[in-house]
Amino acid sequence: MVLMPTFPIPFFVALVLFAIALRLWQARRGFGPLSGLLILCAVQSLIIALAQHYEVAEIRILQPVTATLIPPAAWLSYQITAVRRPHRIDLLHVLGPLISITALVTAPQFLDILIPGVFVVYGVLILNHVMQGADAQPKVLLSRVAISWRIWFVIGLSLIVSAASDILITTSQIAGYEAFRPWIISVFSAVNLLVIGLVSLSPHAQTDNPDDLGDPLPLQDPDPLVWERVSVYMAEHKPYLDADLTLGRLSRKLGIPAKPLSSTINRVTGGNVSRFINEARIRAAQQAILDGDSITDAMLSSGFNTKSNFNREFRRIVGESPSAWLRKEQHRMHD
Repeated sequence: MVLMPTFPIPFFVALVLFAIALRLWQARRGFGPLSGLLILCAVQSLIIALAQHYEVAEIRILQPVTATLIPPAAWLSYQITAVRRPHRIDLLHVLGPLISITALVTAPQFLDILIPGVFVVYGVLILNHVMQGADAQPKVLLSRVAISWRIWFVIGLSLIVSAASDILITTSQIAGYEAFRPWIISVFSAVNLLVIGLVSLSPHAQTDNPDDLGDPLPLQDPDPLVWERVSVYMAEHKPYLDADLTLGRLSRKLGIPAKPLSSTINRVTGGNVSRFINEARIRAAQQAILDGDSITDAMLSSGFNTKSNFNREFRRIVGESPSAWLRKEQHRMHD
């Protein structure tokens, strides 16, 4: 006989996620899409604990319904925080939970296919979108876009991995190992919910740019004209010095939709918008250092807000650390 843990893992996970959600609410003075995702993961973990460990029969009815809420909530959190503003069509994502309620009443056996299917579909949707590259997240700060890409990749992958727990449960039942079902649900599902919740908490997955909520502009220019406009605006207005710059914000400043803007920059420079902006920031930092600023002051004035990102990009573009480059420049000027 396989015994359940005395203090159920899902209950512990629920407490952790609720505590984090409360701190996030206090820090941000309100709940956003990611806060909602955190709370939903916490509620699902609590339901798993009550249903599987404490055997509360009434709660078991809620478990498949709340489970099918998590994948669309993750997808909408990604879209609203990283890509676009909410649309009315987003209401269609309640179909999954509605279908699960119908199946619960009319054909409970269908839930064994529906629930993992929903997790896989939304996991693939997120992965497919993030695999389009860093420029697929126009609302994310350009200084954070690479990390945000990794975060949402992990969340998308976690949704797919979550479906594996349902497959394991079905397999264990067929193989006659019914006693392992509580362990699979408690450990596998709860830990995966914790991963989704904690990763979504990262500030690199969040945005605070209300001006990036508008729809793309209809303007379409040929690439040469777009690149000329970009070059002139970069030289005259230096938008890269803004540490809160996003692709969406740059798009609106230039009057060019985000997609053709990023495509033009990609084709001309061979890199994404984030790298293009960071190269301009590094050049500005080099000039500031040569003008007498300290490395830290130059880093901040050029649009970087973390030393690790500044040092990493400096090494990528210049080929050495800022201090090593400065020593060489000082030696060259003295010769």
